[in-house]
This record gives sequence, structure tokens and C-alpha cells, in this order.
Amino acid sequence: MTEPRPGATLARPPAAPSWTDGPGIAMLNKVPEVTLAFWIIKILATTVGETGADFIAVTLDFGLNGTSIIMGLMLAGVLALQLRARRYVPWVYWLTTVLVSIVGTLVTDNMVDNLGVTLPMATTIFAAALTATFAAWYASERTLSIHSIRTTRREVFYWAAILFTFALGTAAGDLAAEGLQLGYAWSGVIFAGLIAAVTAAHYGLGANAILAFWIAYILTRPLGASLGDLLSQPVDAGGLGLGTVATSGLFLAVILGLVLWLTARRKQAVAADAG
Repeated sequence: MTEPRPGATLARPPAAPSWTDGPGIAMLNKVPEVTLAFWIIKILATTVGETGADFIAVTLDFGLNGTSIIMGLMLAGVLALQLRARRYVPWVYWLTTVLVSIVGTLVTDNMVDNLGVTLPMATTIFAAALTATFAAWYASERTLSIHSIRTTRREVFYWAAILFTFALGTAAGDLAAEGLQLGYAWSGVIFAGLIAAVTAAHYGLGANAILAFWIAYILTRPLGASLGDLLSQPVDAGGLGLGTVATSGLFLAVILGLVLWLTARRKQAVAADAG
């Protein structure tokens, strides 16, 4: 390899391919890397969705309808911020996830409590809605991978799927804990076991990674709901009696700590790449 002539300008390597959401608008992947921290925050967020909705509706006495309106408006605002971002921003993404978890819980509660839909029927409806979302997503984008959320259209499909996973998980969790009378603790054990089985199938038997991810994502919702109810519900109702305030506050503090840590790590990585 010959040395460049003095004063010569080195040719720049070809630019990496970019994914755009319109002419000249480059987007990076909008979803975080799937790590242990991802799953911990996800489970904590689902727990906050369960206890947070109860706290606002019951403890603060906004009622189911009032809570649904307030949380729906908050989600609309934060989701708009998330969709406008051109890259993954930890605090925006996880705030959106927490609010989606609360709204997903409220959607199920409204169907069951206000519309009189049974838990088995609600589970069936949300399973069908999630399946339809995946079908439309795949038909449009030819992938369901969360590693390629680089356009607004894909991100809309992604958040629609997330909303239905929370609603489905709420209905399935309530059906297991109340309809089948398994109790909060045993429901949590069962759903944790199912997640372990999915993990073993992926890593041990080579099960499809995308399928395994979405099954585990759905199952973390009833796991988190069971954990939240176990901690917050009164002892005579099968819980530990910590209450919704203490449970929500504790889990939100842990989520905040993890998000701050992830944000700091991301800034360090960006600085290292720039250097």
C-alpha cells in the first residue's frame, strides 16, 4: 500500500446506508437494545401500569372514566414526542412505555367493567387485535423485527402492537388470577415459568428470535400485573398489603434509576464514537 502524496486529500469511505422517513430525513432505530435491563424495566413498567391505574382511579378518586381520559391525553402527548424523535431517547421511550402500560390496563378495565365484556371474551378480542396488527405490519413491511424501527409507519405498527400486548396481558392475567382463581402468587409463578420456557426454546432449541421476543413480551404483562397485585392488594385479598402508592413509587424509582443509567451509557457511547 503506497503512502498518499503530501497535501493529497484522502477519499472518504462510502457513507453507511441510511433509513429515511421522507426525503432527506434520516432515522436511527427507535427501540432500545434488548438486554437484561430492557426486560427488567419492561416488567416494572407493567407493574406500574397495574398499580398506577388503580392508584389514580381509586386512591385519587378520579374513577375509571376520568383516569382513562387523563392517561389517554398524556399518552397522546408523549407518543407524539416519541414519534417526532429521530433516534432512541431513553427517557421518552420508557415514559411512553409506562403510559402505554397504564392505558392498556384501562382499555381492558373499561371493556370488562363498563361494557360488561367477560375476561375470556376480552382475551380473545385482544388476541385477535394483536394478530391483525402483526399481519398488517408484516404485509406492509415484510418484517416484525424491533431492530428495524426506522420509519414512522413501522413505529406506529410497533406501538399499536405494544398497546394490544398490554391489553391482552391484562385480560389474560386477570383471567388466570380471578377467573381461574389461581391467586396472584401462583399466577406470577406460572407466567414466569412460561417466560423461562420461551427463553429456553429460543436459546436451547433455536426457536425464532422474533417470535420468542413477542411471546415473552406478551407474557411479561400478566407477570408484572400479578407482581403488582401481589404487592399492593390487601392481605385478606391475597396480597402483601403494601398499597398502590408504595408499590408504584418504589417501581417508578427503580425505573428512573435504570433509565438514567441507560441514558448515561448512551451518552458515553456517542462521545466515544465521536472521538
